[in-house]
Amino acid sequence: MGTSLVKALPNFAIAILVLFLTWIIARYTTRIADAVTGRTQLRSSLRALVETLVKLTIWVIGIMVAATIILPGLEPGGLIAGLGIGTLAIGFAFQDIFENFLAGVLIMLRDKMEIGDAIEVEGIVGVVEHITLRETHIRQFTGELTVCPNSMLFKNPVKIMTEQPIRRWEITVGVAYDTDLDHAAEVMRRAIGDMEDFAADQPLDIYVKEFGASSVDFMIRWWSGSMPRDMFAVRDDIFRRIKRALDDADIEIPFPYITHTFKEPIPLAAPRKGGDAS
Repeated sequence: MGTSLVKALPNFAIAILVLFLTWIIARYTTRIADAVTGRTQLRSSLRALVETLVKLTIWVIGIMVAATIILPGLEPGGLIAGLGIGTLAIGFAFQDIFENFLAGVLIMLRDKMEIGDAIEVEGIVGVVEHITLRETHIRQFTGELTVCPNSMLFKNPVKIMTEQPIRRWEITVGVAYDTDLDHAAEVMRRAIGDMEDFAADQPLDIYVKEFGASSVDFMIRWWSGSMPRDMFAVRDDIFRRIKRALDDADIEIPFPYITHTFKEPIPLAAPRKGGDAS
């Protein structure tokens, strides 16, 4: 065994050299692939996928060459067959890992979700910062970083809020029941109709929505930037303008009223013994 080990040392040294060369080749090949894909119109997620596949392919070839050097009797066909059986066994043992891996590949191939998009999935709302073959990093709007397994994004519905540059938003404004609704709608339209934040090619809608508990509710719908911060800024301006306009027009924005109705008279006071009942 000692003699065989000594004889195998040169092979081990050559195999280590092959792995070292593989590391160098993979490193520079990845840079070349990054430079080539950077000149194209590929999305950042697809460029990351190409770089990962190039690196993975070079490492698989390098490991196979090193294995055949250490074990001269090992043929490439047998090694590939062994890899197939081993991959099947590992697949059952690490099913979740391979599921996330395949989901990551499919997510990177999607053309509807990119790095920088604002998304919502399973109650997580934020901006996609990074996509790997196993997980996706989502920076929530509150600042926290959430690392999501790719299988969660692949299996569940994902709302991509920034797939289009603009989207429709809406708010509800209530007025008193004794208000002329046509007049109220006209006052609100004049108050916000000239806002520059609205998309010029989309309509501004003001509809009577419902009879509320204390008010007649209007639904105001507009189109503006798709990021949530755009909505907050525009909505703040809308509320301020509408409140000022309704106050100037003496239109009440009511607060909840409670009306008590009694079907039978209630005695004012109980009669006293030996005294005046009044």
